[in-house]
Amino acid sequence: MVDGMESIMLGDVEVTRVLEINGRAMGMDEFFPDIPTEVFEAERDLLDPDFWSPADNGFMAAVQTWVLRSAGRTILVDTGVGNHKERPYSPHWRHLNTGYLDALLRAGVRPEDVDIVINTHLHVDHVGWNTRLVERDWVPTFPNATYLLPRVDFEFWNPLGEHRPKSARSHQNVFEDSVAPVHRAGLAELWEGERVIDENLRLLPAPGHTPGSSVLHLESGSDRAVFIGDLLHTPVQLLDPAHNCGFDEDPAAARASRRRLLEFAADRTALVVPAHFGGHGAAEVSRDGDRFAIDAWAAFERPRWTNR
Repeated sequence: MVDGMESIMLGDVEVTRVLEINGRAMGMDEFFPDIPTEVFEAERDLLDPDFWSPADNGFMAAVQTWVLRSAGRTILVDTGVGNHKERPYSPHWRHLNTGYLDALLRAGVRPEDVDIVINTHLHVDHVGWNTRLVERDWVPTFPNATYLLPRVDFEFWNPLGEHRPKSARSHQNVFEDSVAPVHRAGLAELWEGERVIDENLRLLPAPGHTPGSSVLHLESGSDRAVFIGDLLHTPVQLLDPAHNCGFDEDPAAARASRRRLLEFAADRTALVVPAHFGGHGAAEVSRDGDRFAIDAWAAFERPRWTNR
């Protein structure tokens, strides 16, 4: 089920794309309930087939991990959905059995080789491979890694806490099977404010999609990139950052974070790397009035569909 591993160099940092799933996630009207269909129709040439399937109004998305090799360490950005997980209200991600770990091996990464795992936020499709099932127990998949978890999200999604997320139903069991086990194992670092990883990488908050959503900034030599997690799900949001998806906990904050990061990327010629873009995976952007334009796609090859 997994395909499409490719690498590029950004300064001294190697960036490798490892896919878990690539294909139809759900209907566009489900995922983007506030974006009229006419907006997608106007951008059909840009969206079809990598981001939208007009025939069935399908939202096409990749679930993937970005593997970074920086300053002698191996770093994973987001860990997908995971295998064998009970997701009663997300049936398309229930009890998966993908070849994700084999895909990591093809990228030259064994679980024990991983030094840092970054969860940009703690949604179901970003933390799943934090753990794997071993004799009925959820154990850390990457036993030698430090898992960097946004403290705000850790507290927000903890079912024993006081918060009641809007999308709690679709994230049932996620904290218990994919977040709490790495914390109990002593592998989690709950960061806040800013977290410098090395001379090339730093984490900064970008709230809105979730309260603890974060962005990984890469700067090495003359190259820059921003791994923006779920600030963007479709190029339509890139062109016009006023558009939200239906899973943003704080829509106003999501719009503000999205615009701020796109302005930064346009002004600093930083590659924009969303978590779920299929196709070429990432793009360089420029300002276009109060909107933005795509100047160039990244050099990643377009992967095959794993579900359609």
